[in-house]
Amino acid sequence: MFSIFSPRAQAIETGAPAPLVSAPDQDGKEVKFGDVYAKGITLVYFYPKAGTPGCTAQACSLRDAFASLHGENLQILGVSRDTPEAQKKFQEANHIPFTLIADGDGAVAMAFGVPGFLGLPVSSRQSFIIKDGKVVWVSLHAKTKDHAAEVQSALDSLK
Repeated sequence: MFSIFSPRAQAIETGAPAPLVSAPDQDGKEVKFGDVYAKGITLVYFYPKAGTPGCTAQACSLRDAFASLHGENLQILGVSRDTPEAQKKFQEANHIPFTLIADGDGAVAMAFGVPGFLGLPVSSRQSFIIKDGKVVWVSLHAKTKDHAAEVQSALDSLK
């Protein structure tokens, strides 16, 4: 049977240890995910391509709710297969206040078990919340314009 998604590592599940990976951010600076997890609850969300309508809606949803989400000590890492330069342009154009990860080789997506799409160098739209080094929430079909509400609901359920 044909699948539009590429082969992937085993899907990460709730309760699993959070992947300790690293990749460059929008400024080309290496980000060690374990260091981010240590600062508090962390949302790692994957999106297909910076600057596309759905990905922009998703990032802007989180941007618009950033003060309240960050007020809950939430760290946010947005991840796509884009270059650091493309991530920087996307961040600046949309005034995104959180870190964007350039997962050019797909290693971060693979560590989280996020599939590609149609053999293209893009990741499917999925989200994970990490708390105390463990995955505590997974959305295999993260929303675009309502992503912040989805994340807030997940955070409320963790209290």
